Amino acid sequence: MKKQQKCYIYTRVSTAIQVDGYSLDAQRDKLIKYAEYQDMEVVKEFSRRDSYRAVR
Repeated sequence: MKKQQKCYIYTRVSTAIQVDGYSLDAQRDKLIKYAEYQDMEVVKEFSRRDSYRAVR
C-alpha cells in the first residue's frame, strides 16, 4: 500500500480586489478539494492577509 503524501495549505490575499473577489475561504476550498483528489493528507494550514493601500 502506498503511503499517503502529506501537504500544507497556504492562502494569501494582498489587495482589496483579491479580498473582495477571491477570498481566503475560496482558495482554501479549492486547495482542500485538490488535496483530496490527489489523496494527500493536509497536515497544517497557513493563511495571510497582507495590508494594502487603496488605489485612487
